[in-house]
Amino acid sequence: MSKGKSQANGEPATNGQIDSATDRPPEYVYERRPSRDGESYLVRPEDDIEPVLSVVMPTLNEEDGIGECIDRIEAALEDLEVTGEIIVSDSSDDRTPEIARERGARVVEPDEAGYGAAYQYGFDHVRGEIVAMGDADTTYDFGELPKLFELVASGEADMAMGSRLDGEIKPGAMPALHQYVGNPLLTRFLNAFYDAGVSDAHSGMRVMTARALEEMRLGTSGMEFASEMIMEAGARDLDIAEEPITYHEREGDATLDSFEDGWRHVRFMLVNAPGYLFSVPGAVLGAVGALVMAFALFDVQFGATSFGIHSMIAASMLTIAAFQVVSLGVFSTIAGDPIRKPTDPATTWITENLTLESGVTTGVVVFALGAGYATFLVTQWATSGFTQVPLVMNDIVAFTAISLGMQMVFSSFFLSTIAADD
Repeated sequence: MSKGKSQANGEPATNGQIDSATDRPPEYVYERRPSRDGESYLVRPEDDIEPVLSVVMPTLNEEDGIGECIDRIEAALEDLEVTGEIIVSDSSDDRTPEIARERGARVVEPDEAGYGAAYQYGFDHVRGEIVAMGDADTTYDFGELPKLFELVASGEADMAMGSRLDGEIKPGAMPALHQYVGNPLLTRFLNAFYDAGVSDAHSGMRVMTARALEEMRLGTSGMEFASEMIMEAGARDLDIAEEPITYHEREGDATLDSFEDGWRHVRFMLVNAPGYLFSVPGAVLGAVGALVMAFALFDVQFGATSFGIHSMIAASMLTIAAFQVVSLGVFSTIAGDPIRKPTDPATTWITENLTLESGVTTGVVVFALGAGYATFLVTQWATSGFTQVPLVMNDIVAFTAISLGMQMVFSSFFLSTIAADD
């Protein structure tokens, strides 16, 4: 799908050179066209016209707000002087679909429940080169759509988002828990894990190119769909821009569950970033465990404080747990195809170079070293007539190595199995 200045037939055309770094023409501005009938730029379902812009709205009993939203979209199309269609992905049992059809929207009925499923079903029916999305409860003013559209149509961004947190939130429009805790915290999580660089990751008012939408390969059905879109865009180096917008009080009843929906976002972000979920914590646990074991074994003292047997036991547990956690990061990277793959050297090397043979060999060597040392300690104990019991710390070192060796062997076989299935 090419980008560029629009021709009279609505197909984008470039003005010449292409920026090889971004594959984006220097200009991506649609020519303004005559309206459909001299009065409206809204393309109705029966019209044989290819729209420039497709606006998708998911609806669940939004009869109080759908009409006003469509009016605002029509006004935005007139301001832009581009043709556009409205697709309502509806799961209502009130008059929402009837009102939408009367106002010229195309109504489709998703075959799966959920916020993300409704959007994806609506996206499957778009015809425009540029796609906009927003809720139908009047919280988002589609009169602000043109400034987001221009960012995308001019080539400045692959996706433009309206930022409520950088704009204005009307009294009563957003619960204080969402405004000051939930949304800022989830946005920080997403920026840290996926380098999104946005101020309001869960704003529902967005505009993007149809090509960017296709590249993102969206697949979630629930509220985490909003996070997935940003995560995919960041992982695929798509340019995201923001503009401040005003967030209004909604018409109709709210359908959000603050804690459940918030947890869905966090869970989705963590599962798709195994480097942060497994590799980093595993590396920290392993470093602490190995260091404390060394300090305890060689009786390193810090002032009057030294590491004893209890520290050695805890360090052994941390070391064994660290190996298991890092292994989970490797397993999830290979089997799960996460959006943000781990980039730490250890996980990267293992996923790219480790074979069954090398993993098993390493495990056998570590196991043999531990077993050999344990045998040496037992032999010393036996030759003393079972009177000189070996130091417990030495026993812990030996049996830690034995445990790690066994885990390496069986983990290598498991890794080989899931890699073959993948």
